[in-house]
Amino acid sequence: MSKRQADQDEDMMQHDSKAVDFGHGRNRNGGKNDLNEMGEFEDAWEDDFEQESGDEQDQAMEEDGMDVDEKAELEKEEQEEEEEEQQPELRTYLPGQPLEEGEQLEADQSVYVMLHNLDVRAPFLSFDVLEDSLGEERKNFPATAYVAAGTSVPGARDNEVLVMKMSQLHKTQQDDSDDEDDADALDEDPVLEYRSIPHNGCVNRLRVMPQQQEKHIASTWSETGKVHIFDLSPYMKSLDVPGTTLPKSNKPFATINNHGRYEGYAMDWSPLDTGRLLTGDNAGLIYNTIVRPTGASTDNTPFRGHKSSVEDLQWSSTERNVFASCSADQTVKIWDTRSKNRAAVNIHASTSDVNVITWNHKASYLLASGHDDGVFSVWDLRQFKGNNPTPVASFKWHNAPITSIEWHPTEESALAVSGADDQLTLWDLSVEPDTEEEGRLTSEGVEVPPQLLFVHQGQTEIKELHWHKQIPGCVLSTSNTGFNIFKTISI
Repeated sequence: MSKRQADQDEDMMQHDSKAVDFGHGRNRNGGKNDLNEMGEFEDAWEDDFEQESGDEQDQAMEEDGMDVDEKAELEKEEQEEEEEEQQPELRTYLPGQPLEEGEQLEADQSVYVMLHNLDVRAPFLSFDVLEDSLGEERKNFPATAYVAAGTSVPGARDNEVLVMKMSQLHKTQQDDSDDEDDADALDEDPVLEYRSIPHNGCVNRLRVMPQQQEKHIASTWSETGKVHIFDLSPYMKSLDVPGTTLPKSNKPFATINNHGRYEGYAMDWSPLDTGRLLTGDNAGLIYNTIVRPTGASTDNTPFRGHKSSVEDLQWSSTERNVFASCSADQTVKIWDTRSKNRAAVNIHASTSDVNVITWNHKASYLLASGHDDGVFSVWDLRQFKGNNPTPVASFKWHNAPITSIEWHPTEESALAVSGADDQLTLWDLSVEPDTEEEGRLTSEGVEVPPQLLFVHQGQTEIKELHWHKQIPGCVLSTSNTGFNIFKTISI
């Protein structure tokens, strides 16, 4: 399947560093007041005329047997009833239903704790969340998130890696317990600040090394066939510390050239061995690289076994010499790094391309795969006996290729999935369907799996998603129409 965007905006994001508006509402920084904003001049006689008019109105209402407050309340109720009658009828939309002429999708804010949208001039195929020092398990608002992303525009030298800070991310849902200050905060605009690093070629995939305690190291898969390694630490620091000196050279400190002229998308850092990086290309080859502060060293002997492009790679979270790969050859393979010419386990996972995989870090025996036919499957590695393993669960909700899939970082049964059908879905696989619920149909005739918790829409051609590990339940996603960052009431 083609992963690069078909339609791309010709205008690039600005290369300098600045703060811009992000989300909804008025300009956060404001501007110079014009004459219309200065207020009206006071009329010395105005109060007298208003008082006389008010006395006449009070007298008329007293004659009707109704005091001023009762009359005002009645008028308010009548106005609200008229407004309700004028509002268009809202109905629940399920994916696949045609929109009638004049209809448009509108997010139901009651099911979101937080929902913000970032419009960008240059689309991002890939991004990753940067770990910060603001604390774990953050539940307070406004929230702040740091992200690294790579652009995808036609001119090779017009691309960038962006280090972004999203701040003032307020709740968009108002609870009864929220005070007036929280309510006023809903009108404040979120803010986006960023730093830019030039990048040669479209960024097919970007991944941040998980060991981020001291430095933020990121790798990028370029359309040129090269894998670049960047130190993003000074750029991230400059977003918080004014006056931070940025490096004179903004070039990568290491580049992997072993893939030659073949580009790729598959890439993953080991969670157990710092600096250990896997990269897979469209020729079906997988290379193992050790990245150090002084550079990178790549084993010249690749892992061979796939008959088509390697689409995704995932290291095991518990066994340092084990990783998984998936391919357009319809297979998922489990490898031991000590054997390069033959995979330890071969799974014919689909009748279509296997686009993405994710290894569960809480239940290390679970692996999930997303396919080009819209199906995603869950595999139990403990049952991999024989030549033809079968999934413990498969779901066909999406009606277009699966583009991204990721287990929740702390809830072992929760999973997020995105598809080319403009849906991002949240699942809880621990839900056991009742006999009455299984295969239930909505009034529109759509069958909804009981494990499906949430359907997020509003983006076009969703490319990638990630959970924010430090903000429970927070999801970020990138698409042709920009970024979304949200948290639902479901997880």
